[in-house]
Amino acid sequence: MGSHGPGLALACGLLLAFACGPVLGRRPPDQQDQQELQGTQEPQGTQEPQGTQELLLDHMERAEEEHEKYSPPLGEEPPASRCYRCCDSGAPVYPAVPVPQINITILKGEKGDRGLRGLQGKYGKTGAAGARGHVGPKGQKGSMGAPGDRCKNYYAAFSVGRKKPLHSNDYYQTVIFDTEFVNLYGHFNMFTGKFYCYVPGIYFFSLNVHTWNQKETYLHIMKNAEEAVILYAQVSDRSIMQSQSLMLALQEQDEVWVRLFKGERENAIFSDEFDTYITFSGYLVKHAAEP
Repeated sequence: MGSHGPGLALACGLLLAFACGPVLGRRPPDQQDQQELQGTQEPQGTQEPQGTQELLLDHMERAEEEHEKYSPPLGEEPPASRCYRCCDSGAPVYPAVPVPQINITILKGEKGDRGLRGLQGKYGKTGAAGARGHVGPKGQKGSMGAPGDRCKNYYAAFSVGRKKPLHSNDYYQTVIFDTEFVNLYGHFNMFTGKFYCYVPGIYFFSLNVHTWNQKETYLHIMKNAEEAVILYAQVSDRSIMQSQSLMLALQEQDEVWVRLFKGERENAIFSDEFDTYITFSGYLVKHAAEP
């Protein structure tokens, strides 16, 4: 290579160092390094050719531009991650990150509340009747029940008499009885001489009197204020027994009684204090509620 061999080798080494400086993070050569580099150069008597010097300056300018491009500005820290070549000895070794395993059972939530009951669906068609089952065993005899109510019976009856004779002093005169034979539940009032109906139904009534000779006998069996039947005997030389009977359909609070009627002649009924010649009786035949 002659006398230019050592200078060319040195230029190549410097060129390689400046080229690798930005990648390896090394500081590019400054002005002082350039002066030292010039001091190490050979004397002017052994200067390199002009083309070699221009090539060297071109590489130095390119290295400075790359250094300014990749170097952080003043006052800022270099980035955390740097690029390294695999062949570099100082390249960091990153550990292998394992792939995370997800437990699917953890993702399952808790059981929710029970929802509202839905609407009832339509009824299906009625199926065919099944076969008749076997007859079951006979059950045990039950205990005796409570006694039932007795059939309610209704009663009403009276029978009264008069021992005093009665003459027709007034136009109408109520016959009052002084002897009580039967008065069931007190339905016949001895003070007013009237029977008051408390049990509606069909009743039978009978009236018996003894006539007075040479006098007329004229009486009415009354239902409320109306004449129901009449008992009449003409004037006679003899005194005889006369009777009248009938059946009446009574409602509650109806009244049945006997009155003496005064006609053109004197009207009277005979009796004495020792014997009873006048009687009036009645009783219930059928209650209105019975069929």
